[in-house]
Amino acid sequence: MATYLGVDLGATTIRAVVGDRAGQVVGSHRTATPRGPTGIAVTEAVLDTVREACADAGVDPAALVAAGIGAIGPLDRDEGDVVDTPNLPRVDRIPLVGPLRSLLSTDRIILHNDATAGAIGERFFREGADHLVYLTLSTGVGAGAVVDGHVLDGWQGNAAEVGHVTVDPDGRPCGCGGAGHWEAYCGGANVPDYVSDLYDGEATSLPVDDPDAGLDAAAVFDADAAGDAFATRVVDRIGRWNALGVAAVVHAYAPRIVAVGGGITRNNPERVLRPIRERLPDHVATTVPEIRLTDEDGDAVAKGALASAITGGTGAPADR
Repeated sequence: MATYLGVDLGATTIRAVVGDRAGQVVGSHRTATPRGPTGIAVTEAVLDTVREACADAGVDPAALVAAGIGAIGPLDRDEGDVVDTPNLPRVDRIPLVGPLRSLLSTDRIILHNDATAGAIGERFFREGADHLVYLTLSTGVGAGAVVDGHVLDGWQGNAAEVGHVTVDPDGRPCGCGGAGHWEAYCGGANVPDYVSDLYDGEATSLPVDDPDAGLDAAAVFDADAAGDAFATRVVDRIGRWNALGVAAVVHAYAPRIVAVGGGITRNNPERVLRPIRERLPDHVATTVPEIRLTDEDGDAVAKGALASAITGGTGAPADR
């Protein structure tokens, strides 16, 4: 049986899946992404994750036919590395393609932005193949697009860096060095600071005044669900920014479907998707697309990278 590899290098988690030509996963593994101190530490964690996924599948890594990688960006496609990613700020370069080629003994390795891999997987595994956007709301905000049946990859694989769309020109700082970007408000890594920006002394269960309390996006959504009025105001603001960001995506790519995944969406599907669905018609001058949940198991990018390996980067079911 021919087997293929898909890898998801995320800011929080590394995932690897091994599958057959139909996309059926036969082995997998995941681990936490190291937070430094070097890119080589992340590279070694990726290789270890691949080895464990292959062991789970009972496959020698050298026997894999091809591999796809979906990684946080920006990417250096010439070298096959991640470079200067704002979501791992202590790391300047993460070698990927070269080390993986040595492990697998194949030159058929395709490196994508993680959300582009998610779009490829959405095309391969679900309906709506030719006009779609995969949107991830997680540690950061990103998207991948399929337009008229073509996967948009762009120079250096960064064709849909929508997290850095400016939604407020005078807004809060983003990890990339810009200001007012969508990710600066709605990326999970930035939500705690946004909470501090909005806090005005009102009663709340959130530990806004305790920098050591580990406040994160999950705590904000949990407090909203528990009836905390301040947390509800924060979640409402996040919903407004998300609607504006999705409107920009719709105007740029004219998708029939926007498939929304990522950890924040996966853990809070109704409170993330409902504000987008309700507010989007007020911000879109063209056809309003279907907004649907995806990535329920957290493996959308890894499976998309697997689909890329199988199809040579197209994700088209006909290329299986």
